[in-house]
Amino acid sequence: MSTTIPPEPEKTTGLGAENTSESKAQNLTRQGGVVAGMTLLSRISGLMRDIVLSYLFGASAVADMFFVAFRIPNFFRRLFAEGAFSQAFVPVLMQYKAKGHKELTYFVAGLSGLFGIVLLGFVALGVVFASGLTALFAPGFIDQPEQFSATTELVRITFPYLGFISLTAFAGSLLNAHNQFALPAFTPVMLNLCLMIAAMLALTGWFNLQPVVIVAWGVMAAGIVQLGIQLPALSRMGLLVRPQISTRHEGVRKVGVLLIPAVLAASVGQINALVNTILASTLTSGSIAWLYYADRLLELPVGLVAVALGTVMLPHLSAMVARGDSDAFRGTISWGLSLGLMLALPAAVALYFFAQPLLAVLFMSLSGGAMTAFDIRMSSYALEMFAIALPGFVLVKVLSPAYFAHQDTRTPFHYAAIAVAVNLVVSLATFQTMGHTGLAMATAMSAWTQATLLYIGLHRKGHYRLDRKVTLVTMKTLFASAILGVGLLYSLPEAQVWLDMQSLPRIGWTIGVMFLGAGVYGLALLFLGMRPSDFKHQHVEADKQK
Repeated sequence: MSTTIPPEPEKTTGLGAENTSESKAQNLTRQGGVVAGMTLLSRISGLMRDIVLSYLFGASAVADMFFVAFRIPNFFRRLFAEGAFSQAFVPVLMQYKAKGHKELTYFVAGLSGLFGIVLLGFVALGVVFASGLTALFAPGFIDQPEQFSATTELVRITFPYLGFISLTAFAGSLLNAHNQFALPAFTPVMLNLCLMIAAMLALTGWFNLQPVVIVAWGVMAAGIVQLGIQLPALSRMGLLVRPQISTRHEGVRKVGVLLIPAVLAASVGQINALVNTILASTLTSGSIAWLYYADRLLELPVGLVAVALGTVMLPHLSAMVARGDSDAFRGTISWGLSLGLMLALPAAVALYFFAQPLLAVLFMSLSGGAMTAFDIRMSSYALEMFAIALPGFVLVKVLSPAYFAHQDTRTPFHYAAIAVAVNLVVSLATFQTMGHTGLAMATAMSAWTQATLLYIGLHRKGHYRLDRKVTLVTMKTLFASAILGVGLLYSLPEAQVWLDMQSLPRIGWTIGVMFLGAGVYGLALLFLGMRPSDFKHQHVEADKQK
């Protein structure tokens, strides 16, 4: 099969602009802001989606079934497509981008053909062996034949979503490599919209199907929509080429070599989530849902800070390594660490002290559904542990691209294996006595273990060491976060008071406290001498290819 190579764009915009000899300044802060803004929209729509789902399913056995079926394709998506594949693909992609449009297009064609064939086979196996996947992810359902059978059918409906969303991630990586961050970051919104539409259709009873089945089909439809909205952008950039099955292309083979260890290195969180789901399926009914709802609140700051920083940093760090610009490389990591900690530490404090009110507002006041005060309390215990994990997740996302930019996936693989082992040991030691809270605590310990090892490894390799700026920002951020924590600790009423409030007063109090807390933290940083301009960062990208 031959590759169709589109002509070079004549204008010096988009891809064509990369092929000039001019140096071009890239504002990483602005790009990070774009990703964070789109991610915020995605997370808000995600919370709206979960509010609708909590109204529909609550924390019932049906909710557990759907969340297991929804987690399975998403686990593999994050494990291979958004995690390992992106980390192995982007650094090699940046090398071929520097060689010119023709070389880049041949590489993309060869890799997309092979990737598509592998995806097709994997999705087919997943549908055929759906019962085995259900037994793996929720072994506690095996003793409940009806629940196990129903979950297996849901898995068969949702699993093809993996194929479409993996291709979506592939397309998003191509766009990110050309400094197009907004559309890939916006794409997840379509998943949430499709699921909300499916849930509303389930509520209206238009289809003669169970509501959970309708929502499962909504997952499938979302994959198609997410891929479709990115194809026009790739076409305009001249990168929507005919796939070619090629295993001899040097770049394709290099991605394959890097991919194997990257599978674990980039996906510790998903493996830990799998462990949590497996063990939670053996606990009290609702445990999976409690962890899920707590995780949804954690995902908001993780997406806004960690994912945004990691997404923007990887292509830029890869380009810096290719140019041998070590000063810019170290400066970019310092920028990521400073900005990440400045945002993550207060978010962690707020989530810890404000866990029950936030959950009560979102899943009791706004949804008005099946979530009870007991469910809110159980979810809040998990959220408190996840709050402790939050800064660790951010550090992992900032430090990991430094390895991948050097095309080193083996070292983070070793560290990830240790982090997974920590999660497994702590989970097994605590889940029978602490229940789902012990599983969440294990996640926190795993995240901090991985972050610590990543930094030690970079220091030993000589790639990076903490500088005075990062140390100073961290100290000021810790002090301001401590002030925020003390304020929340002594100003918030007892948890039961929040649960007993009527919906409107509860919403009003929550919004007021959130704005007050943000104001106190911001004023503390200003008092300590920190300004928004301290976090602006850009580097000059020079293309030597003509």
